Amino acid sequence: MLPPSGPLAGIRVVELAGLGPAPYACLLLAELGADVVRVDRPGGGTALVAPEDDALGRSRPSVAVDLKSPAGRDVVLRLAESADVLVEGLRPGVTERLGVGPDDCLARNPRLVYARMTGWGQDGPLADRAGHDINYLGLTGALHAIGTAEAPIPPLNIGADFGGGSLFLVVGVLAALLERGTSGRGQVVDAAMVDGASSLVTMVYGMLGAGLWQDRRAANLLDGAAPFYGTYACADGRHVAVGAIEPQFHAQLLAGLDIDADEHGPQLDVARWPQQRARIAAAFATRTRDEWARSFAGTDACVTPVLGLTEAPEHPHLAARGTFTDRGGHPEPAPAPRFSRTPGAVRGAPRAAGQDTRAALAAWGFDDDELAALLESGAVVQTDRTREGTR
Repeated sequence: MLPPSGPLAGIRVVELAGLGPAPYACLLLAELGADVVRVDRPGGGTALVAPEDDALGRSRPSVAVDLKSPAGRDVVLRLAESADVLVEGLRPGVTERLGVGPDDCLARNPRLVYARMTGWGQDGPLADRAGHDINYLGLTGALHAIGTAEAPIPPLNIGADFGGGSLFLVVGVLAALLERGTSGRGQVVDAAMVDGASSLVTMVYGMLGAGLWQDRRAANLLDGAAPFYGTYACADGRHVAVGAIEPQFHAQLLAGLDIDADEHGPQLDVARWPQQRARIAAAFATRTRDEWARSFAGTDACVTPVLGLTEAPEHPHLAARGTFTDRGGHPEPAPAPRFSRTPGAVRGAPRAAGQDTRAALAAWGFDDDELAALLESGAVVQTDRTREGTR
């Protein structure tokens, strides 16, 4: 595991391991330089993939702690004493019942930022209910706006889980740390996916209020109705993405497709959109995706190939920027954003639960005798596991 480097170097984070949004937020913090220690339950959790394949588990060590034991609880409180941030993604009330809730931790360290990641939030009628990205997104209006005219289509789980969840949690943590510099006090950050996902569609709600958006799918500028903003099938069955919104870009699109602009009609004549879409679709169907990519290269027509997950890392632009990194022969996205003086970095491969218990706790101030007693009691567990590619 490489040492921390990046703009958050010096910030210490305790992560109570969970699924999805909270781990991704802690991955971001770790690869921006924070010293993150992940607290797993002995034996690990319920991840969908094996630990060595879980990209969300990279770049930070794992300690295995039995939070149901008094000694295990005290380990987390001890870590919180010297931490800047604690991140947890359990259901509301769980950490309180375990004795590591906000009041418990802030009593030990009043400067701690205690960040909570949930779907529905810490309060409200649904706070105790289960849910997933599709449920949170469905309640915000966003899912209703995405898809075909016939049915909503979930945009993977990037809308509420990672966009509305992880990224808003990171914003909250950074804002609370900045405020602490003035007040000297920590606080609780309540990051709810339903709140963040709602915020992500602020522009659409604004357009709806201004009468510029219809509350139905496939009827608006950005939801696939406009013929100049959508995807088209090519001769080989693959697709191109078209985003020629501005008039000058739209003109280049039509020119590249050899479509007569006068015959095509005004760009914003909604009544003509179905006919215009059919004309553009027929044109794109005459060549393969890559032929169109070459044809539009160097233009501002806003036409790009729709690449598969295995193709994207090889695209010349992404390769030139180093947008993807390689781990064990498999591509994974590299840290983002970029910094001119203090770049972030992938610090190491994903770790098994408890693989770093001894080393990580020692680095956080536990001495040899304490570690021996904790290991003997079972309050913490060391998993002796090595894998190729693990640093």
